Amino acid sequence: MLENIHWLGHDSFRLDGSVTVYIDPWKLPAGLPAAGLILVTHEHFDHLSAGDIAALSGPDTVVVGPASVTAQLDGRETVTVAPGQSTELKGVAIEAVPAYNLTKFREPGQPYHPKEAGYVGYVVALDGVRYYHAGDTDAVPEMRDVHCDVALLPVGGTFTMTADEAAGACELIDTAAAVPMHYGEIVGDAGDAERFRERCSVPVTILPLER
Repeated sequence: MLENIHWLGHDSFRLDGSVTVYIDPWKLPAGLPAAGLILVTHEHFDHLSAGDIAALSGPDTVVVGPASVTAQLDGRETVTVAPGQSTELKGVAIEAVPAYNLTKFREPGQPYHPKEAGYVGYVVALDGVRYYHAGDTDAVPEMRDVHCDVALLPVGGTFTMTADEAAGACELIDTAAAVPMHYGEIVGDAGDAERFRERCSVPVTILPLER
């Protein structure tokens, strides 16, 4: 299961299987395998990168994202999703999970990721394994409805959960394992990943950076 997950820095991952799935590709090196599916959680620059999408895309690549993402990708095959919606593409089942802030604000009353913006995380069912990429989020009540084999969770704080909050999120999510993300670039560092591993009630694997 974990051998098919490649952490490409920040929130970027590649899931290997019968379909190659990228999530939030950003600042990736050349020469990576072409994407069958590209999932984008929201339109912030460190998640929606048109250049990375172009570099990974082949003639049959489909990009999935909320309306704020797909509206910026004219000329590409896209599928628009909203929180709570599900779709199936290339035999891969995809569930869009709400991703938003409860306690992280750019100024009073203005969260970095407002619930009404419609940002998402994803549960991806690929070859019998369910992967949950939480996106940029706090520990939100909707996580109680997430059932997965492995949860990819932000731990860097400021814009997303802290390491302690991510450990608390694992009490909400039905998952067998967890992987930290959203550290080492912009905010957070390896210490946050280690703290998450120490505090979490499920097994945590800190993946090596592949970039």
